[in-house]
Amino acid sequence: MAADFTLTPVGRVASPLRDTATAPRQGDEGAPSAWLVFDSSYAAALSDIRPGDTMLLLTWLDRADRTVQAVHPRDDPARPLTGVFSTRSSDRPNPIGLHPVTILEADGLRLRADRLEAVDGTPILDLKPLLSPS
Repeated sequence: MAADFTLTPVGRVASPLRDTATAPRQGDEGAPSAWLVFDSSYAAALSDIRPGDTMLLLTWLDRADRTVQAVHPRDDPARPLTGVFSTRSSDRPNPIGLHPVTILEADGLRLRADRLEAVDGTPILDLKPLLSPS
């Protein structure tokens, strides 16, 4: 196994969503827009992002249960117990969130993203352009 390593958040989500239990499970299930607020040391990394850009936001789901290895998908006990690597569950050994978003507004160290299901205060790990399949 590889040695342990450290991830450093580059910012935080500022969202009206406060509780993981009531937040939408996916962005396209009624999630509101939210601000991505970056640390000032990453200003140069944000310089080319514009409204309309489609991005893949990576977050650290800091409220997740990292001991979970199997879940009933969508917390539905009628569905069979499934290994978390075959699900989108936030509870998993390394709770990295993947969020396809469109940038609605760019304001210095803040980007407003559409339909983001991450709750307020969620650490941002990275932001990458979403590439279209060729």
